[in-house]
Amino acid sequence: MDRTDYAILSVIALATVAIGVFTTTKPLSTFFVESTRQFVTTTAAMAWITWWALVIGFAIAGGVEAWTSGETISNLLEGHGPRELGYGTLFGFVSSSCSYSAIATAKNLFKKGGSAAATLGAFMFASTNLVIEIGVVIWLLLGWQFLLADIVGGFMLIGLMAFGFIYLVPDEVVEQARQNVLDEDTLTARDPVCGMEVDPENADYSIEHDGQTYYFCSASCKDSFDPEEANTTIREQATSLSGWKALADKQWSEWGMLWDEIAIGFVFAGLVAGFIPEQVWTTVFSGATFGLPVYVFWTAVLGAGIGVATFVCSVGNVPFAAVLFSNGLPFGSVLSYIYADLIVPPIVDAYREYYGTKFAAVLSGMIFAAAVLTGFVIHFLFLGAGIIPDPSAVTIAEVEIEMGYKLVLNVLATGLFLVLYWLHRSDVAEEGHGEHAHPAD
Repeated sequence: MDRTDYAILSVIALATVAIGVFTTTKPLSTFFVESTRQFVTTTAAMAWITWWALVIGFAIAGGVEAWTSGETISNLLEGHGPRELGYGTLFGFVSSSCSYSAIATAKNLFKKGGSAAATLGAFMFASTNLVIEIGVVIWLLLGWQFLLADIVGGFMLIGLMAFGFIYLVPDEVVEQARQNVLDEDTLTARDPVCGMEVDPENADYSIEHDGQTYYFCSASCKDSFDPEEANTTIREQATSLSGWKALADKQWSEWGMLWDEIAIGFVFAGLVAGFIPEQVWTTVFSGATFGLPVYVFWTAVLGAGIGVATFVCSVGNVPFAAVLFSNGLPFGSVLSYIYADLIVPPIVDAYREYYGTKFAAVLSGMIFAAAVLTGFVIHFLFLGAGIIPDPSAVTIAEVEIEMGYKLVLNVLATGLFLVLYWLHRSDVAEEGHGEHAHPAD
């Protein structure tokens, strides 16, 4: 996020407090004291409940990224059949949970020849909404029913996106978008040591081995590269110090990309829970006046709109989703809110820069429509199965630090976090020393 995004979020936060001030029936002094207390305790409670899941989730994502092959996968995503969509979903599932990283990776895969359905549909969505971290946080804050709905709805949304790209979007529009990317960007290679994307045309460091060229971001990466270890197994990586250092570097980059969005999600959830009076929610979600289907549909549209307006993506969406559900937003409409994280304004602007204005509008419109339709269908599917949870079961309680599994998990997770941070810092220090020790080629 840049300064403009933070400025907009600050305005939204002030507007939230202002709504509370103008709608409360309590004396202002009492309102501010009670609301501030609720804001702080809700924010702290959600961070406490999810801390261990976030640490473990990022560590797993870092391991997958560091210990699996970096071989180009775009050739597996060239078509739009079940196989290609399945690969796109799988690669997204084990990829980054940061929306900004996901759209950049999807762009790269699309640029290299992957189909729009497999890259901009399956991969891009799965890498933000079907990853391990968001799944665990959804389970902790919203319950297993929401986790199941997120998975089932995720496959449905991917199917809708694929249908749109195959049957509704003209081929020439898709190919023009690909050409826009090729005109504005260059193909990149992956540094086999640190995983950084490198421009082959401008790379200062490279090695030829067995007919393949490896490109590096720095002299230290080149000097530490061992061709014989380039294809080490996951077991070998998991039992070596270098493998764990690579994991630490990857998981730290995940934190670097996403920590602010997670924190903003907790803060906004606390603000809304603390400063918006209950009567506001009962007025907005007054009930199915024109019948349940109409009510669920328009609130799904509202939920997706809120998802766009809040600027928060991926895991950061979940705490706010818990507050929305506990205050009356229907089950399926909450899913529409979560799914809309790929069309927040900064990301839509990135689509415009990548693919051109026309395709950015098409892609954003498809995601919005798919999010609304998926939330609507999933709501009635789960309603028919009788497994929509009670809003009172959502976890937005005050923080209570007591002896139990949460305390044990958080202590262990904190230890793991500190160890991985130490490995990351020691690796950075070694690389810095190496850069001074080895002059550029």
